[in-house]
Amino acid sequence: MQVLIDRYHPDTSPYTQCYDVDESMLSEGMMLLQLLQHLREQDPSLGFRSSCQEGVCGSDGMNINGKNGLSCITLVRDLGQRIHLRPLPGFAVIKDLIVDLGPFYQHYQAIKPRLAPEPSVAADLGQELLQTPEERAKLDGSYECILCGCCSSSCPSFWWNPDLFPGPAALLAVQRFVVDSRDIQRKERLEALNSATSIFRCRHIQNCTAACPKGLNPSRAIQALKHELLSQ
Repeated sequence: MQVLIDRYHPDTSPYTQCYDVDESMLSEGMMLLQLLQHLREQDPSLGFRSSCQEGVCGSDGMNINGKNGLSCITLVRDLGQRIHLRPLPGFAVIKDLIVDLGPFYQHYQAIKPRLAPEPSVAADLGQELLQTPEERAKLDGSYECILCGCCSSSCPSFWWNPDLFPGPAALLAVQRFVVDSRDIQRKERLEALNSATSIFRCRHIQNCTAACPKGLNPSRAIQALKHELLSQ
């Protein structure tokens, strides 16, 4: 088996390195992250991120054979005899498979991803904010995002306008609060998206939905936000 990895270091020119892997060291059910850890034992200079190794933290996002995903939940056996790993596209590369997610997090922070309840409720920390089962069900599919960046990194609108377009992950987060019955800033959240470089920059190519390792549908959430905005 061959594993090709796009290598980059600020002091050198980018290049692709090929690692030959003896298949005898591959175990049944081995994940790609485990294979990368094995390669780093051979080559300590190899750079990649990982943390929980359970598909929860989202830190090990990368481009795997042309599709964004998480190495910790990607089975090696599903990737064939030739694996090509690249850093997530659309972000500045720091080293090898490690990218600068700063702009991605800034967009997420800008949408104010926190509940805005009634002032009287916010002042009473002991008061519960109750929802009906139907109200709670509206949050399903929008709160499970792990901020791995795979969706935004697959979005052409984000590639072309990384400073202006919030990206699918941030817009999915907006949808989560817009439909939350406990939040009172619905109107303000929608109005903040009303520009040609914000939500209307999305062309619904649906790369984001295809890339999400958690099976979420940012494209559908963005479509719902557009409908809500135009219906005001």
